[in-house]
Amino acid sequence: MAQTRMRLTDIQLAALARSAFGLASSPQLPGADGSGDTEFEDAEGVLVAVRDHAGLTVREIPRWRSPAAVRAQLGDTSDVAAWVGLPPDDAGRLPARVLALLPVAGTAPDSATVSLAAARWSAAAHGRELVVVPVPVTAADPELAWEDLAAAYGAPLLGSRVEAAAPRTGGLAVMFTGLSGAGKSTIAGRLVELLQEAGRTVTLLDGDEVRTSLSAGLGFSKADRDTNVRRIGWVAGQIAKHGGIAVCAPIAPYAATRTDARRLVEAQAGPGSFVLVHVGTPLAECEARDRKGLYAKARRGEIAEFTGVSDPYEAPTDAEVTLDTTGTSAEVNARRVLETVLAGTAGAQRR
Repeated sequence: MAQTRMRLTDIQLAALARSAFGLASSPQLPGADGSGDTEFEDAEGVLVAVRDHAGLTVREIPRWRSPAAVRAQLGDTSDVAAWVGLPPDDAGRLPARVLALLPVAGTAPDSATVSLAAARWSAAAHGRELVVVPVPVTAADPELAWEDLAAAYGAPLLGSRVEAAAPRTGGLAVMFTGLSGAGKSTIAGRLVELLQEAGRTVTLLDGDEVRTSLSAGLGFSKADRDTNVRRIGWVAGQIAKHGGIAVCAPIAPYAATRTDARRLVEAQAGPGSFVLVHVGTPLAECEARDRKGLYAKARRGEIAEFTGVSDPYEAPTDAEVTLDTTGTSAEVNARRVLETVLAGTAGAQRR
């Protein structure tokens, strides 16, 4: 019979772990058409389970620790209390031994949700014996009661404090969008300098440079432009997830793709971690500058699908900052964006 190998999502892996640990019934996994055996792997290509005529057999689930393994680590649990989610505001409520259970099903292993929660526990449980265990349960819509979850891992439930929304890491992605010649790269470059002067960790993902490295080989069709912007969004999200600031300056002409980039960043660095800056310099002004001669070539038909001439630019309606470089210096515009960026990072630090 045919054998199929399939890669499971984080949500599916968490469901598989809950089943293997006796926390829930057997999950509905893809490929159940009876046409042959199916091997399931995680994002790293590790074989985690096999389904054949005998049913579903779980081999290993590298990310999640089983309740039995946690109970073995704790040993005598008579003096251990479990707490689900983030630590309480009043750390004095915590006993000498704490089992912190983090419901993070559906997040990647390197998600900021996990690392930030662990850091908050480390600070709150100073002087106590602390065991932090990510568990394959969804915070926003838990698959079992917190009391039952704590009991499975071997300790009575002391309390819970669960925030369903992803935490802010303090990082940001600042994406400039606008026509060719609008002034995006100039303002973005000055913003990077201002952020460095303020002691911030910042990475510049300039449109032209990204084209020659991260997006080498892509053309200028709509599909290739979308791919380029999504790649920039993903990389920017990785930077923001770890607390850095990414400054991006593509043309990014399509609204739906900019929305995808926002989603990619906020999924990794938390709500509000994406700042869209529309450099709304009018087409006539951009064309009058035409430092690279691109508009002239596009008008002669030498460049196909050129934004603003033979291809549309969808002006944003959701930009956090809108600029017009006509008669306004790059310094003034960069400082306007800087105010928004510093306000955003300060807000994240207060959370």
